[in-house]
Amino acid sequence: MNLKEIQQLIDIVNKSNLDEATIEEGDFKITLKRYSAAPARPQAALPQMPTAQPALPGPEKTSPANEEPKKTPAADGLVEVRSPIVGTFYRAPSPEADAFVNVNDRIEKGDVLCIVEAMKLMNEIESEVTGTIVDILAENGQPVEFDQVLFLVKP
Repeated sequence: MNLKEIQQLIDIVNKSNLDEATIEEGDFKITLKRYSAAPARPQAALPQMPTAQPALPGPEKTSPANEEPKKTPAADGLVEVRSPIVGTFYRAPSPEADAFVNVNDRIEKGDVLCIVEAMKLMNEIESEVTGTIVDILAENGQPVEFDQVLFLVKP
């Protein structure tokens, strides 16, 4: 099995609901396990839990009055850029480098917006639209979930 085939397997597991997959081919055996992003960095997550917990009452925002803000991006014509995988969100290619994009930056289709690290692989997330960054909803160095909104873009 070559590196490309392993990457394809990782992508399949990331896009599926599987938590674990074991593949055997001759003498080669690989086990892919999905871990939630929070346990990977428990020390970093603990200090931020108090700030995240006030946001947790947010699911109470499922009342009809609070569902309207969820509809607002679409109503305003904004495009949501979502994470295609579970991982750690990075705004820049390295700690010393400038962020790929900032609020009010003009972007083109195919521009790299961020990196999501998953299983020690750095996955560049590219824009699927041309427009202007309106908001950045993920925090640098923090875990993101599959399908989590990372950016709002005005086309």
